[in-house]
Amino acid sequence: MESKATAAVEAFIAAINEGDAVQLAELMTEDHTFVDSGGTVESGRSNMTNGWNEYFRMFPDFRVEVQCMLHDGNLVAAFGSASGTYNGRRGLVPANRIEMPAAWRAIVENGKIKFWQVYADWTEGRRIIAEDGQHG
Repeated sequence: MESKATAAVEAFIAAINEGDAVQLAELMTEDHTFVDSGGTVESGRSNMTNGWNEYFRMFPDFRVEVQCMLHDGNLVAAFGSASGTYNGRRGLVPANRIEMPAAWRAIVENGKIKFWQVYADWTEGRRIIAEDGQHG
């Protein structure tokens, strides 16, 4: 049975997959906190809206695919994969494609995402970005 918390996470992921930072902002609490796969913490809806806009510029075809979602009250965990093509100097070429297993942890408050944490191994992504920066 789907909970209100999982419905909020599903809407958040749909907005990510649409590259829609405006919709993401509508789904975040004002004090939203984001933790990336390296442990960097960013806070605030406005700050994160700008961050998502930049991320969608860097990875215009970024997608999250969820195979499994679990929830316990307002805590939701999603497991699947993330992929996208880095829009660097080489452009959207196959060599800039990144795909990785990933997981996400969300805390939902009043139907909005208060906390979003990404768990993924970005080793390949960092390599592709660095390699792309050496070209051109």
